[in-house]
Amino acid sequence: MTVTQYVLNAGLLVFVLATNLGTRDLTWRRLVLPLALVAVAAAVFLRHVPTAGNDATLEVVGLVAGVLLGLLAGALVRVRREAGRVVTSAGRAYAALWTVVIGGRVLFAFGADHWFSQQIGLYSYTHRITGADAWTAAFVLMALAMVSTRVAVTAAQYVGATRPVVVAA
Repeated sequence: MTVTQYVLNAGLLVFVLATNLGTRDLTWRRLVLPLALVAVAAAVFLRHVPTAGNDATLEVVGLVAGVLLGLLAGALVRVRREAGRVVTSAGRAYAALWTVVIGGRVLFAFGADHWFSQQIGLYSYTHRITGADAWTAAFVLMALAMVSTRVAVTAAQYVGATRPVVVAA
């Protein structure tokens, strides 16, 4: 992992926490901006997604893990009407989830470079994973799926919170 990638991961964590912790007005901009950033990240980091051997399986696992983590993150964000506006609130559990996920990804990458590169090489060889590009793609897909899914869950909650309340007569 390069210094740039460490900085990007730290920046992602700061961005996610700074824009979501506490109680905040929910605007379409708050839903669209993360998706735009995900699109840019996909264009930058997924130029070559290896599919030889079991690379595609590893990448699908990363994608599924990202969706599941995104569902969990979305469940940790409350969306409600408050004084004529729609707000979100997220707290410590949300912050802990993102910190563990991003920190775990960084720790894995650092460990792969410095602590257990031989073990990952052996695991990759045994399970027909062609190399670092497959691992990178799996982790990038996980991150992108987590962000996208969390935004989708929040958008669904937004729609629910903005529907008119129908009172039966």
